[in-house]
Amino acid sequence: MALGLAIIILVVVILVVVGILGYFIGIYNGLVRLRNNIKKSWGNIDVLLKQRTDELPKLIASVKGYMKHEKGVLTEITNARSAIMKAKTMPEKAAADSQISAALKTLFAVAENYPQLKANENFMHLQQRISGIENELADRREFYNDSANQFNIRIESFPDMIVANVMKLTPKEMFKVSEEDKKDVKVEF
Repeated sequence: MALGLAIIILVVVILVVVGILGYFIGIYNGLVRLRNNIKKSWGNIDVLLKQRTDELPKLIASVKGYMKHEKGVLTEITNARSAIMKAKTMPEKAAADSQISAALKTLFAVAENYPQLKANENFMHLQQRISGIENELADRREFYNDSANQFNIRIESFPDMIVANVMKLTPKEMFKVSEEDKKDVKVEF
């Protein structure tokens, strides 16, 4: 009888240890999945930033002849494009992305005053293409922020924080809109 009780206790202890181990393995795998979702979502943003950057020279070429008095707007877009091409880190790319978004808003607002430009098929096509990319970027930024938020919550919650500390995980920065992007576009003639 004592031997049977010892076997039952041993089996229970083994099951508890295996259960706890399995629980922590589940936490580890969940954190790895969230970390990889963040990398994937940033990669998706990066692809769209590249597509938009590739479209900008075509857009500038299509408006150059019409907007002779708007050199500042075109220079701003060119400088923003250069900044995003030089950016290496996520914060640098996010700042350059904000620059491009602001410059494009200004360009499209100024273009409203050039009827011949608005009638140009190339310009209209590029404007639609870039607007589409901007919408996709907004969706991807939202997905990135959602992934980063879930990750940050998990690594700060008990018992996940124990596994996160062992993995040396740190909170991920959210993709923020610059104060400049929150302002209305100022158009001067």
